[in-house]
Amino acid sequence: MTLDKLPIGKQAVITAVGGEGPLRLRLLDMGIIPKTKVEVRKIAPMGDPIEIRLRGYELTIRMEDAKKIEIKPEG
Repeated sequence: MTLDKLPIGKQAVITAVGGEGPLRLRLLDMGIIPKTKVEVRKIAPMGDPIEIRLRGYELTIRMEDAKKIEIKPEG
């Protein structure tokens, strides 16, 4: 499952970060790394971008980038 499919308010654990080159490095630099808990907080009215919470802060990412982040839902 990818992060773009996670419903609002649900938590998951990141299992893999896809993408190539600078995009992947940017995601990793923002703290989006495997074994990190993540929660979808908000989705913009038009569906893009989404706000996620991880490591004690909120981060807004594009839906296109969220599709590259593999997760495992909790529970």
